[in-house]
Amino acid sequence: MAVYDSGSTGLIITDPYNDFMSEGGKLWPRLKDVAESVHLHEHMREIVVAARAAGITVLYSRHRRWRPGDYENWRNATPYLQRAAKLQLFAADSWGGQWHPDFEPEPGDVLLHEHWAQSGFANTDLDVQLTQRGLDRIILIGLLANTCVESTARFGMEHGYHVTLVRDATAAYTAEAMHAAHEINGPTCANEITDTASLVRVLAGP
Repeated sequence: MAVYDSGSTGLIITDPYNDFMSEGGKLWPRLKDVAESVHLHEHMREIVVAARAAGITVLYSRHRRWRPGDYENWRNATPYLQRAAKLQLFAADSWGGQWHPDFEPEPGDVLLHEHWAQSGFANTDLDVQLTQRGLDRIILIGLLANTCVESTARFGMEHGYHVTLVRDATAAYTAEAMHAAHEINGPTCANEITDTASLVRVLAGP
């Protein structure tokens, strides 16, 4: 398995919003079965703790928090984006658009510019934040496995980053989507596809 040291690695936490991860969140009912089957919250917590202990930079990849007027008059807003606007997902200044309490940023973490669609790289400062810190390895956890996480992984690969996916530290709406993200699409863009226990052991060092 790859080596992840503090001088070259960034942990990217994708969209740990209440709307995704908390009881009462707008999308939690759709995610709950898969998230609980992989112990999403527990595994994300373990990885974040291990990364911080290893001195690894933690970056928050943030989906656009809905605001009035978003996506209106867009020529090519996809049905996916249109549904997000209708639901007012992660609305700014709302509980749903706040961080899940287990994943509040800490001093020194990097809060990236919000992405409008799926990739944490597209139209954000992720690339420059990594480059300026000399980080060329990225570990991706969070939501959703087959959309934002996968898109960020693919974009990262195109930029030349070493990409690691963690099967049980992400979730999707269905088991089929998880399978696609990790068994079909993931191998085309990730250098490593692992699980939480294996990753935490490596982060802990010899």
